[in-house]
Order: sequence, then structure tokens, then C-alpha cells
Amino acid sequence: MAAEIPRSLLVQLRTALEDAPVGSYIPESSWALVWSALAALAVWYMASREDQPIRYTIPPANFSKEENILENPSIKVSGTSAIQCYAPATGQFLGFVNPSTPEGIDRAIDQAHAAQTEWAKTTFRQRRAVLRSLLQYVLDNQEEICRVACLDSGKTMVDAQLGEILVTAEKLQWTIKHGEKALRPESRPTNLLMAYKRNTVHYEPLGVVAALVSWNYPFHNLIGPVISALFAGNGIVVKVSEQTAWSSQWFTSVIRGALVAHGHNPALVQTVVCWPQTANHITSHPKISHITFIGSQPVCKKVAESASKALIPVLAELGGKDASIILASAPKSDLPRIVNTLMRGTFQASGQNCIGIERIVVAPQHYDTLLSMLTPRVRALRLGPTADVGAMISDTAFARLEGLVADAVKQGARLLAGGKRYAHPEYPSGHYFVPTLLVDVTPDMAIAQEECFGPIMVVMRAASSSAEDILAVANAPDFGLGSSVFGSEWDSTLHEVVRGLKAGMVAVNDFGATYAVQLPFGGVAGSGYGRFAGEEGLRGLCNIKAVCEDRFGWLGVRTAIPRPMQYPVPDQERSWRFARGVVEVGYGMGLGRKVGGVVGILSNS
Repeated sequence: MAAEIPRSLLVQLRTALEDAPVGSYIPESSWALVWSALAALAVWYMASREDQPIRYTIPPANFSKEENILENPSIKVSGTSAIQCYAPATGQFLGFVNPSTPEGIDRAIDQAHAAQTEWAKTTFRQRRAVLRSLLQYVLDNQEEICRVACLDSGKTMVDAQLGEILVTAEKLQWTIKHGEKALRPESRPTNLLMAYKRNTVHYEPLGVVAALVSWNYPFHNLIGPVISALFAGNGIVVKVSEQTAWSSQWFTSVIRGALVAHGHNPALVQTVVCWPQTANHITSHPKISHITFIGSQPVCKKVAESASKALIPVLAELGGKDASIILASAPKSDLPRIVNTLMRGTFQASGQNCIGIERIVVAPQHYDTLLSMLTPRVRALRLGPTADVGAMISDTAFARLEGLVADAVKQGARLLAGGKRYAHPEYPSGHYFVPTLLVDVTPDMAIAQEECFGPIMVVMRAASSSAEDILAVANAPDFGLGSSVFGSEWDSTLHEVVRGLKAGMVAVNDFGATYAVQLPFGGVAGSGYGRFAGEEGLRGLCNIKAVCEDRFGWLGVRTAIPRPMQYPVPDQERSWRFARGVVEVGYGMGLGRKVGGVVGILSNS
């Protein structure tokens, strides 16, 4: 992460030294160039030192010293309102977390507001410095972050490395490199009538924003909204899931540590956890300026209704029924790579992935071949915290998933693997579902319409290889988050499918690549609205202020209301002809109309 010496300084120094005669004294003119270059290098060095990350430490995560395996683990326990935290993969008890009360939420928001008034005055450079130190901590402590996330969410270490660390590092790096460009005031064009005006758009902090995030990636889902909020100059209150309340406490300390290391108020970032009946205190709070919601459609409707009371704008990411499409033009030699991608895209995090592959739509030419390649791979998957596929967050979805599979089989689908919950011999209290392969699924089946959010691979055969038939299957559900298309770049069908997909993101010959490069993340239809990540995500957390100023105000060139337009209007007919002349000058197409406009102005002045 060390800064590079600017090339211009090296060139300047080299030029000065090369100009000096060999074997003689260096003339004064060359010394001046040398000292100038050395002074510039000194300034650069001091500035680069300021930009170096600060390594900081925080107390380790509070692991339970005793291994206490719960027999029937649940976050709700009779006799207490506290949240019981446990490891979904093993049932290990992690501790109790007291839920936030309305009064506690008020205090958290007030503290964030107090800190934000000072944070809003910081420069982009100061904000980058905090993010650099945060990135350094993440890189230095990858294993501990992964272990904490795995313990609380049930995923494997590999899944955590990809879904918690890699994407967080990318978001931090992108924001450090490109965030200022996205939020710097930008010039906008003017027109003939307003040629004396200078137009700019400013991106200003909103104040304190909120994020209600899901449990599937407890570290990344928490830190992602924080990165954008902080760089935009905001404070933030994150409502974390009850399912991952334990890890969220430590992850909050990771973020606050970077703020403290640079002398800023850690109260700028607040996390709260509460039961659903208390959440509307956040979503309707008058001191919250924006809400990012990641969750389900039914809950989003409640959030939006609550937010409407205080007219709080909401960004909603509601999951999807993402299709991965294999076209006839996909080379047979590429099928092994495609199969590897389909396996990772379907089963990562036990299928609990917002942009996970929920449906595989295959052109008839590749259907049988693909099934023959996928079947042994899915059947070979092992379950467990150190195996191929980890646990699900809880067992509450098992009956629904088993029902969707059974209904599809009744309607003609073929079950080639899995389809039911799994009693793990080593971890009987863990929440495991057998990796499932369901083929010959048709668009009218419920499992082709509803988001599974589990380790279920659904394979569908398109009626033909045409774009029309492919899209008829891909666009059937009322979702439109992400998608992927595999085929030849020279195939016109590929481009037709990309254009025709009802989705917010499309990866071509890849899976999930759009987020790995911080393109705007979001969907259409039942998958929600608004975007986070990228420039659009940062700007969405700002007050977008349009400023129109006089370009030559110092010369007295300013807008003045012409006499025919002044109140009281002296003559409506003449004033109207005058105004028409102004319109013709500004917007008339062709020189003749513009000249006629000038005549209209002069004759009716």
C-alpha cells in the first residue's frame, strides 16, 4: 500500500542532473532545478507519509470458554427477551445479546448526529485515511474475521474469504481510489439564453443514514453501507440481524477502531439489534435521512410504509431468482469451466446469497451434456463447517424448501440429488440441508418462481436456442436482480439476451462479476429499487444540490427582468410576443427563426 514517487518529479530531477557537464562543477541553473526537484520530493514524501495506514488493534472476539452445544438451538428463549446467539454449523452457544429498546435507539441516533456534525467537515483525504487503515486491518486480520463470520453464520472459511473479505477489500479500495471523483462538484452545461451562468452539482452529506442488513454475510453486509456512508460524510446507524448479533458487536469494533486511530469520534458508527416489533422505531425516525434495506419483499413493504411517515427515502434490495443462461454458442470445451462456475454460484454460503444462481436455463443443445457433468459433482458435495457446503442460518426454511422440491417432483421435475434436511452425525444440532439437484423444471412450478435461498440447483431446458425462448424462461419470475449468460461473444443471440434480460446486473461468461468491480448493485421489479456500490451508490447517500451562479457577476452581468415582463404587466399581448421572441432566440431551429426571435424582442420591448 506504499505510494509511488510521481514520475514527473523523477523526470525533473533526471533532467537537472543530465544538464550538468560531466567532470566539472554543476552550474547554478542546474542546481536550481535539482533543489526544486528535491524540495518537491520532500513535500511528496511528507504527504505520502500522511496517507500511510495506521495499524491498530482491538480486543479479540469474545468466544465462549466452554463448549456448550444447544440441543434445539434458537435465537428465542422462553423467559427472557435477550437474543440467544449460537453457531448454526454446530449449535455451540455463543452468548446472549440484549436487544435495543426505542430509548436506546434514540441515544444511538443522537450520538451519531453529534459525531456527524464534525465528520461532515472532514476532507476527502481524511476520509480516505480512515478507510486505508480499515483496509489494512482487514488484510492483516483476514483469518480472525473469517472465523468470527463463519461461527455466527455457518459458512465455510472459503465462502467467508470470498464473500466477506474479498468483496470488502474491493469496496474499500474502490472507494479510496475513485470515491472523490464521484463526489467532487462537477460542472454541467448551460445554454444560449443562460450562457452567462456557471452550473455545478454538489454532493453533500445527508446527516445520519440507516441500513437494515441481512445475516448471510455478517461482516460485509455491515461494513459495506458504513464505507459508503462515511466517505459521503454521513453518520450511520446499522440495524443488524438478530441471527448474527454476536459477531456484529465485534465487527463494529473493527470499524470504530479505524476512526479512533485517526482521532475521530467512534460514535459516528452505531449498530443496533432489536426484535421486529421495535424496528419501526428506526425506519420512521425523523432524524434518519435515508434507509438502505436488504431483505425480503414482505418486510420491505413494512419498512417502506413506516418510512413514509417521516418521508424517508428507501433503497431496497430484495433478493432475486437469478438465471444463469447457457446458450447453444457456448463452446463444448468451455463447459467444464462453466460447470465450476455454476457450482460455486449455486452452493456458495449454502445458497444463501442475494445474487446466487437460482435457476440454470440451458439451450437444448447442451442440456443432456450439462446434466451428466453436474450430477456427479452435486452428489459428491460434503456438508460441514470444514467440508464443501456449510450450514444454513437456521432450520426455519427447511419445511418450505422440502415442500417446493416435492411439489416440483409431483409436477414432473426429476430429483437427482438431495431435496431434504440433513442430520449431521458429527453436528446433530447444526442446520444442514442436502445439496440438491432438481432438473426438468418448468416456469410454472413454484420453485421456478420463488427465491429458494438455499443449496438447491434448479435446471431448466429452454424450448429452443432462440433469444425469444431463452428470455421467456429467464424473465418469467417477478424478480430481476442479477443474471449471467454464457456463450460466444460473436453470437448475436448473446447480445439479444443481455439486452432483453429483466435484471439490474448481467455478467457475461462469468458469475457475480459486476459487484467484484463495484458496478452499481440493485435490481428491478420484485428485486427492489435503487442502487448501492459504485458512483451511483455513493451519490445516493448525498443531498444532490444544483447550484447556478453568474459567470461574470464581477462585471455586473446578471439576470434582469425585462420591462415587458415586469409586474404589473403593461400589455399582455406585447409581453407575450416579447416572451415568444426570447423562446425563438434560445430554441428556434435554424438561423431564420432565431433572427425572427430577435426582431420579436426588439419590436415589443
